[in-house]
Amino acid sequence: MKKLINDAGAVVRDSLLGVEAAHADRVRVDHEHRVILRREPTRQGKVAVISGGGSGHEPLHGGFVGIGMLDAAVCGEVFTSPTPDQIMAATTAVDAGAGVLHVVKNYTGDIMNFEMAAELADAESGVRVAAVVVDDDVAVQDSLYTAGRRGVGLTVLLEKIVGAAAEEGRDLDSCLKVAQQVVATGRSMGMALTSCTVPAAGKPTFDLGEGEMELGIGIHGEPGRERLPLGSAKEVAAQLVEPILADLDFAGDAIVMVNGMGGTPLIELYIVYAEVKALLESRGVTIVRNLVGNYITSLEMAGCSVTVLKADDDLLKLWDAPVNTPGLRWGA
Repeated sequence: MKKLINDAGAVVRDSLLGVEAAHADRVRVDHEHRVILRREPTRQGKVAVISGGGSGHEPLHGGFVGIGMLDAAVCGEVFTSPTPDQIMAATTAVDAGAGVLHVVKNYTGDIMNFEMAAELADAESGVRVAAVVVDDDVAVQDSLYTAGRRGVGLTVLLEKIVGAAAEEGRDLDSCLKVAQQVVATGRSMGMALTSCTVPAAGKPTFDLGEGEMELGIGIHGEPGRERLPLGSAKEVAAQLVEPILADLDFAGDAIVMVNGMGGTPLIELYIVYAEVKALLESRGVTIVRNLVGNYITSLEMAGCSVTVLKADDDLLKLWDAPVNTPGLRWGA
């Protein structure tokens, strides 16, 4: 195992020291609870939006803390859910009187711990909490980590859109409604060229032979639904887009993300994006906004995912709103 770390057991702790050192102009870190927060407290009367989960998916979630996105991100150990105490600490820290929206990816540990934290925050501090569960992965209906579909790439788009809704002053019920619309109309699918190595484990989570790819992977280094011979970028794009369109079944405007899993160079992601765009256009889908790059990763895994979200005027307005975070910035 070759990694730029000091201690396999202290990767998250040491990483948060680096986040604090690099982005002190935008964020601050509660090291006791391993929570990344906006540098300035949530303004009074604004709905606070928080998310979190296992580390190893950077820039998700900590890289999306800041104006126009999250108020806080809770950092579990690598590929491990944060505890209810961590989540409750984040929830109470950012509550500014208008309630808190939890953005939760559909993994069993995350669901359970965010629910417990919401109950504790309500009972101990009277914080009103609403939650949206992201379950956009069309690759599998159930997995080792979930009951139902996994939450993957759509989480990035949702955090941007609902973060903008909260920033402009919408109330908790309105923010929740926007978040539910995104979940209902966005889908993702991913693939891998290699596995990844969790530092504490010291070995890859699965093995791929030369000339093989794993189709339908999640974000925790788990195998996908099918192992296939590696095809061209055009063939891979079709294998990712077709299941998404079969599930969404729509034509019209869309926000699309081609996301790297951590170890794929940008030159290859742009090749995939061009193929995705051509395929979507041939099916009546027009990309009106896009992201290409590493936004929700799986450590050093090579591969990519595609996310397609139906777009309407309100979602586009929220997408275009200013954002200023370490991982995403425009208009601010």
